[in-house]
Amino acid sequence: QVQLVESGGGLVQPGGSLRLSCAASGYTLDYYTIGWFRQAPGKEREGVSCISTGDGSTYYADSVKGRFTVSRDVAKNTVYLQMNSLKPEDTGVYYCAAARLLRIDFCQLSVEYDYWGQGTQVTASS
Repeated sequence: QVQLVESGGGLVQPGGSLRLSCAASGYTLDYYTIGWFRQAPGKEREGVSCISTGDGSTYYADSVKGRFTVSRDVAKNTVYLQMNSLKPEDTGVYYCAAARLLRIDFCQLSVEYDYWGQGTQVTASS
């Protein structure tokens, strides 16, 4: 069974940057779609970005487009989320999730995912 572990969260001032990592163990992530989601207190979980580990296709929510970049390192079985120009509204718990053979145009839907990490806290505050 696929296990996912997120890391890289922390406290940063608005305008700063963080890089989150999602490391998979148990099985290779070939032909999986990896999604990044976030949840702020009192709000629903939001799809942020996705990447296909097979062909590298990506998706970005409008709220993060131009500021966040998702990438993968197939040799390390790891997906990254580079977050630049962070805003206070980016604050929340960030989760990575994996789905087998999920089309990238549906990757923002949390119900499509089979495996989830524990989450890592991101706080952008002065």
